[in-house]
Amino acid sequence: MTLAGVAFYLLSAVAVLSALMVVSLRNPVHSVLFLILTFFSAAGLFVLLGAEFLAMLIVVVYVGAVAVLFLFVVMMLDVDFVELKQGFTRYLPLGLVVAVALLAQLVVVGGAWIERAGPDRAPLASVPGLTNTETLGRVLYTDYVLLFQLAGMVLLIAMIGAVVLTLRHRPGVRRQDVAVQVGRSRAKAVKLHDIRPGQGLG
Repeated sequence: MTLAGVAFYLLSAVAVLSALMVVSLRNPVHSVLFLILTFFSAAGLFVLLGAEFLAMLIVVVYVGAVAVLFLFVVMMLDVDFVELKQGFTRYLPLGLVVAVALLAQLVVVGGAWIERAGPDRAPLASVPGLTNTETLGRVLYTDYVLLFQLAGMVLLIAMIGAVVLTLRHRPGVRRQDVAVQVGRSRAKAVKLHDIRPGQGLG
């Protein structure tokens, strides 16, 4: 069996097991860690298939979205950050296990990618002379540029809405008032002093 075959079975097994752990664990922190491991395993499978753009998309978009989602859940539940930091050592062993698994996956996928590299491996792109990423980029930013921009606006509005919904006004915290700042006059913002020679401001 080649290294690519070993990497496929290894990544598939890790993806299935970590996905089961996501839905079976009761601790949300552990579930998020295993969910990130699942995404990395799926990205490794896409790299083995020659779809490196989809692998990068999963790592950049989905793993980042999971981090934002976890932050949103923490803000909604009003978790005590002091208590959360105190429990860091409790989550450290599981975090190290997930980190070692991710590192092993990167090594295996990188080895399989180097082994398969050569003139006999043709990319999945339909345009001769272009890679998958270049072909998808041309299609995305020419034929579907409007839909791409609209999707970005929807994600931006969703992020702003999450921040607004979880915003809590605490007493004693000074906040910015844009209307007061914009509406203030020169007399309120500038104060002139007639300083005589040899004297300073008292």
